[in-house]
Amino acid sequence: MATDGKNFPRQKQDTQPGKEHVMDPIPQFINPNYRPADKLKGKVALVTGGDSGIGRAVCYCFAREGATIAFTYVKGREDKDAADTLKIINDSKTKDSQEPIAIPTDLGYDAHCKSVVDEVVGKYGRIDILVNNAAEQYMCKTVEEIDENWLDRVFRTNIYSYFFVTRHALKHMNEGSSIINTTSVNAYKGNASLLDYTSTKGAIVSFIRGLALQLAPKNIRVNGVAPGPVWTPLIPASFHEEKTSKFGSECPMGRAGQPYEIAPSFVFLASEDSSYFTGQVLHPNGGMIVNA
Repeated sequence: MATDGKNFPRQKQDTQPGKEHVMDPIPQFINPNYRPADKLKGKVALVTGGDSGIGRAVCYCFAREGATIAFTYVKGREDKDAADTLKIINDSKTKDSQEPIAIPTDLGYDAHCKSVVDEVVGKYGRIDILVNNAAEQYMCKTVEEIDENWLDRVFRTNIYSYFFVTRHALKHMNEGSSIINTTSVNAYKGNASLLDYTSTKGAIVSFIRGLALQLAPKNIRVNGVAPGPVWTPLIPASFHEEKTSKFGSECPMGRAGQPYEIAPSFVFLASEDSSYFTGQVLHPNGGMIVNA
């Protein structure tokens, strides 16, 4: 276990997506001081990549706030994390919300995204909150390392899926609905060793701003969250052991964030508390100053 809140045990996972249940320490998705207030009562939320990390914390908080939850995960790689998250949601949901569902898929393809939306709408009738959150990343030293297949894979997961899921979900979203997209501090400060990932996160910022303008007349709000370094399965699945052990130490607060510290930004943007927010990005990043 990490002993000082700043350093982590050396660890590496050899495949993506990473697995939360084998991490040391397990990411913290619960804040024991969190007090729900029915902010999302009666809402139906779809969270992509909701089985672990920030996605799991968002599902947990949304469930505590009264929402009915559907989330996606990668079949065969995230089955245990997805099962754990389903139990967490069931144990946390309010009496008025419906049973959650976990949907296995590869979101990099339009047909798969349509199937996800169709399943959610078939069960719940609509989508009130869409959280585009699925992502993958790989370290690289130079741009020459990034070939066409590599680039296509990362862009499919990180930005194509945002377009695909959104275009199908919008048919089932009414006035007052909310779309929240996970971007990254890297979109604002750059990252030399995550060039392709950083490029997708920059594209997400532009997607947020453009889509917000497009949907404002329909009173559907579009916003984003740009986390700084957060302890999630993406970290040991992406970085070498030494980098993982010091993850987050470079930010002003001197530590990585935990998923529960990011999730309230999503709750705020999903609720009526943010009724005058659209085209905006929140920055829970441990003190990194960005030109937002």
